[in-house]
Amino acid sequence: MSSNWQSYKEKLANCLCPPGDGVFTVNTAKERKSALREKQFGQADDIHPLWLESLDKLPDDARKAAILGISSDCGGGILRGANWGPLFLRSTLLENHPESMTFDLGDVRVIPHLLHDKYLNPETISRCQNALYQQQASEYHVSPLSITEDVCDGFYANFPDKGIFGIGGDHSISYPLTKSYLKAKRAEGKRTAIIHFDAHTDLLVERLGIDLCFGSWCTHILEFLPAPHHLIQFGIRSSGKNKEHWESTFGVKQHWAHEIREKGADAIADEVIAQLKQDAVDELYVSFDIDALDAEYASATGTPESGGLTPDEAMIILTKLNEHFPITGADMMEIAPFTDSSLEGKSSSETTLKEGAKLSAFLLNAMNK
Repeated sequence: MSSNWQSYKEKLANCLCPPGDGVFTVNTAKERKSALREKQFGQADDIHPLWLESLDKLPDDARKAAILGISSDCGGGILRGANWGPLFLRSTLLENHPESMTFDLGDVRVIPHLLHDKYLNPETISRCQNALYQQQASEYHVSPLSITEDVCDGFYANFPDKGIFGIGGDHSISYPLTKSYLKAKRAEGKRTAIIHFDAHTDLLVERLGIDLCFGSWCTHILEFLPAPHHLIQFGIRSSGKNKEHWESTFGVKQHWAHEIREKGADAIADEVIAQLKQDAVDELYVSFDIDALDAEYASATGTPESGGLTPDEAMIILTKLNEHFPITGADMMEIAPFTDSSLEGKSSSETTLKEGAKLSAFLLNAMNK
């Protein structure tokens, strides 16, 4: 193995932690963490050495998809709790779709009140480096968005034929995931498109003075796409402005939830396939905010919205797109298992996780084709 891989593996060992450990707690969700460890490593305790050993297998792993959990909801702003998504979604995938599980890099080490290093002064960065790496002058980043981009950049440099499936966390996390992906594909000369499922446009320039957050990440990845209309959005329905405003202002392409109901998911998918072929797109990245689904199916999330897509409509669109284009990167965002807007308790969380896992399994299978 090359020295580049050895250096990158050291970065993974420092900047990541075992799967499900991204939220640092002592007792909260302890049983869920133990169950995940038993399934992935065969034991509940002392798994850190086993996780480190698993990283050695990445270069020889034939599967193309690698899971990365980012347990951060600092870039969210309505109801918090999406930081538990990586742990709970992994558990549900293992329970309901074990055949779809793939190589697992682990979780980004998250200081929960940080977002991106550019918002921090040098003294704060130094103190956080000491907390995370026991060094006050480390080469590693300290905020989840910054760590994620750095880890993803290294991943694509070492494994250009593989892709990352990111599990969030709030939707700000899709900024570094898609940015790294788009930079890598541009360097390879490949034309890409972002397929974005969401109830909201995420096309703010900033929110309360912060430019990188759950409501603005799409705006800031447009420059890395071959053209703005290569961002194609599905399921939009909660917006202070109409479709014409967003498309004319940013040049994106949108298919609102009511249009998908009126025209049918098959017809919408055919329109998009024609657009992508006309644009000579080579590969797709799918970013899925669970609130693209109607609140009936996804109420355990920070901003549930009625009038959304059914899981079948989402799956029809994804299936048809994947028949014509390879999906080589993806993420599942905003599942908040402890958040219950429906007031139905455990069943609300179970339904949201079930539908999120079903869609995630499809995306993982598509990436591993």
